[in-house]
Amino acid sequence: MIELTHLTKIYDTGELKVTGLDDISFKCDEGEMVSIMGHSGSGKSTMMNIIGCLDRPTSGIYRLDGVDVASLNDDQLAKIRNAKLGFVFQSYNLLPKISAQQNVALPLIYSGENHRHQRSMAALEAVGIAVRAKHLPSEMSGGEKQRVAIARALINNPKVILADEPTGNLDTATSHSIMSLFTELNKKGITIVIVTHEEDIASYTQRTIYVRDGKIIEEKKR
Repeated sequence: MIELTHLTKIYDTGELKVTGLDDISFKCDEGEMVSIMGHSGSGKSTMMNIIGCLDRPTSGIYRLDGVDVASLNDDQLAKIRNAKLGFVFQSYNLLPKISAQQNVALPLIYSGENHRHQRSMAALEAVGIAVRAKHLPSEMSGGEKQRVAIARALINNPKVILADEPTGNLDTATSHSIMSLFTELNKKGITIVIVTHEEDIASYTQRTIYVRDGKIIEEKKR
């Protein structure tokens, strides 16, 4: 599903060149649940941004579901993101003045899809938060907001969910509840990649990739 081959990312500020990724090669099969771990500045977020088609590598090959993503233009990348990828972030990224149901429906508005209410309610039901559909983000707990964000990520039936520190703002009990939800989604066949700095969160995944100074230094299977 995800294949990075000798991938390099160099940030050129004009005065200084900074290596974000240094000859990374990585594969994630369809239906896997994988975590990426590393300290701040290790390159894990750069790696996630490239996997999510939010950034381009300086060199190397990235294939997503068999497609050479590096060769696509911006419009093609946007279509790939909308059709195949769902994103979950630490800060939830919910619009504060609209309801949970309306937040979940946003990707459908952007893609011009019909039956938005029905589909967004089904997504909320799938993550166990449908009873809060009419509530604003300010009226929900952190765990509830993250479930809404996961429902939004599911709305277009993505093949891959990319979660960047999805439990970073949550207490321990809520974090494990969210990871249990990811595990259930993975059992349904969704490929999941999670960036985290917490070993107990990574322990939910089948494999952990450790990144340091832009390189993969270790891989642990469970």
